[in-house]
Amino acid sequence: MSASSTLLDRITADPVVLGGKPVIRGLRISVEQLLKALAAGQSEAELIYEYPELEPADFRAVLLYAAG
Repeated sequence: MSASSTLLDRITADPVVLGGKPVIRGLRISVEQLLKALAAGQSEAELIYEYPELEPADFRAVLLYAAG
């Protein structure tokens, strides 16, 4: 299994979680939400403080997902 596919395994979509939007590890934190926060200038550290369940690899997964 490649590092890319391992990272992308962190992104899940379930119809009962946020209406099926892609989210991080089944949490109610969407890929879109993180991308918008990063684009607005929030740092990973700030977002981890705000959402302590996030892990640094989650941000790499979000960026890889967006690039795909």
